[in-house]
Amino acid sequence: MSVRTETPASVLLMPILLPVLCCLGAAACAAPDTDEPSAVRESIHDSVVFIEPSLITQIPAVARWCDRLEHLSQRRIDVGDAELYVEEEGEGVPLVLINGGPGGTHHYFHPWFSRATDFARVIYYDQRGCGLSDRAPGAEGYSVDQAVADLDALREGLGLERWAVLGYSYGGFLAQYYALRHPERVSGLVLVGASPGMWTGTGSSRQGEFISEAERQRMREIRQQLDSLREVTGMSRAEFISLLIYNNFLNGDWKRQSYYRPTRDRLAEVALYEWDHDQGFNSVMSESQDRVDLTGAFAGSPLPTLIMEGAWDLTWGEQKPLILAGNHPNAELVQFDQAGHGIYDEDPDRFFTVLERFLTSLPPVPEADMEAFRRHVATWDAAREAAPAYVLRGYGWDRGSSDSIAARYRATWPDSLSESRDFMRLGFALYDVEDYQAALYVFERMQARFAGAEEREERFVAFALIWEGHMLDLLGRRDEALIRYAAVMEMDVDDGWQHGQYGLQYDLVPWARERLETPFERVENQSAD
Repeated sequence: MSVRTETPASVLLMPILLPVLCCLGAAACAAPDTDEPSAVRESIHDSVVFIEPSLITQIPAVARWCDRLEHLSQRRIDVGDAELYVEEEGEGVPLVLINGGPGGTHHYFHPWFSRATDFARVIYYDQRGCGLSDRAPGAEGYSVDQAVADLDALREGLGLERWAVLGYSYGGFLAQYYALRHPERVSGLVLVGASPGMWTGTGSSRQGEFISEAERQRMREIRQQLDSLREVTGMSRAEFISLLIYNNFLNGDWKRQSYYRPTRDRLAEVALYEWDHDQGFNSVMSESQDRVDLTGAFAGSPLPTLIMEGAWDLTWGEQKPLILAGNHPNAELVQFDQAGHGIYDEDPDRFFTVLERFLTSLPPVPEADMEAFRRHVATWDAAREAAPAYVLRGYGWDRGSSDSIAARYRATWPDSLSESRDFMRLGFALYDVEDYQAALYVFERMQARFAGAEEREERFVAFALIWEGHMLDLLGRRDEALIRYAAVMEMDVDDGWQHGQYGLQYDLVPWARERLETPFERVENQSAD
C-alpha cells in the first residue's frame, strides 16, 4: 500500500476580522450567510455558529443539474424487473458512479464530475428504489445483492465488457461488493470517503465535534416545529424530510460531513434531490449491508484500486482510512488535507487530477491473477458464512429467530464475537429460550470485550453488567446480581436503551437503581418479525 498526501499549493489565510451577526442573543454569533464567492471559505475550524431564528417552510426553487448540464444524455435501462434511470457524458474510460446513502441519488455527483468528461465516459445512475429509478423491490425485496445484480445488468445494458467503478460513502461498500462478485468486469476500483464494509471498529464517529450546543438545540426545536406543522398541514413524508434536511443544514448540521460551509443553493439541491428513496429503503438496505463483513476479502486482489480520503471526514473514527487501506493491501491511498466527506466538491482540482492519472494508466489484469483472486473470494465467502457473527446477522430480533439461533448455538461462539450488536443478539436469543446460564456467559464476554475501551464505549460495559444482573436474578443468585447493578451505579454512565421486542425502555443508572430494590422479572419477546 502506498500513501500520498494531497496538500494545497497555498495555505488558506484566516480572516483578521470576521464580520458577525448576532442571533438569539449572545449565545449565537455568526458571519452573514451569503452565496457570494469569497477568497476565504468558512470551514469547520472557524467555529462559526449560525442560527436561523425562523423555520424555513419554502426551500429555494433550484433546478436539477440534470436539466442544466449540456451534452448529458438521459435514458432508462431495463435490468429485468425494474428500470433504472441513467445519464452519460464524456468520452474515455467507462466510469460508473455509485452514490451514497443508502437512499441517496446520482445528483450527488453533479456538476463536479463533468470535469472528468475529457478522460472518462461518466455514467450516472439511480439505484433501484431511489431517485428517478423504479421503486420496485421485486420478489426477494431490496438488498445489497439485488443492488449488485442491478449494477451488472446495467453494464450489460450499456454494452460494456468492463468499466471502472467509483463508490462514494455507502456507494463505496457497493463498489467493493460488486468487485468481489464480478471482478472480471472491473478495470479499476475507486473508493471515495467509502464505507469500509467491515465489522472492525474505526473508533468513534466525530460528526458532532464541531457542532455547538446552540446549534444542537436549534435542531431539536426544528424537529418539534416540523412535527407540529406536519400534524396541521398533513405534508407528505418527502416534503417533511426535505424541510428537515434543509433547516438542519442551515443551522450547523453541515458540519457533520462537510469541511466548507455549503451555499444555500447547494443545501437546497441536497434537500430537494439528493435524499430520495422508497419508504423503509434506508433501514432495509442498512440491515442488508450490515450482514456483510468485507474483512480480508481483498487480500491478493489484482484490481487496480485507488482510495481517496478527506482528512476531515468525520463520518467514521480517525483510524478509518488506514483500516480501509489495510483491507486493500495493493491499493494507493491518497489523503486530502482540506476536505471532509465529499472530496470531489471541496478540493475538485486535486481530486480530478488524481482521478485522471489513475484512470488513464489502468494496467490490464493477467487472467492467472484474476483466477487466483476468484479462488480467494470463494474461500473467503465460505469462511464468512460459517462465522457465528454472520449467522447472527442473518436473523431478526423476533422470538422465532431466537429459537433458530439457540438451536445452532455453540459454546465457543461468544469468544469469537467482537461487535456489541452480535453479543446482544446472541444473549437475547439465549434469554428468550430461558438458557440463562449461557446468556450470562455471553454478557460476561461482552463486558470483557469492552472493558478498558474508549470512554464512549463504556455504555456497552454498563449494558452488559445490567443484563448479567438480570440473568443472575432469574437464576436465583440475587447477591451476585446486586453486585452488577451497584457497579453500574458507580460507573454513572448517562445512556438510554430501548428493546422493542420486549417493550423495554430505560436509562442505565435509574434502571440499575430500580433493580437494586426490585429483582428483574422475565418479560417475553412479543415481536413476530
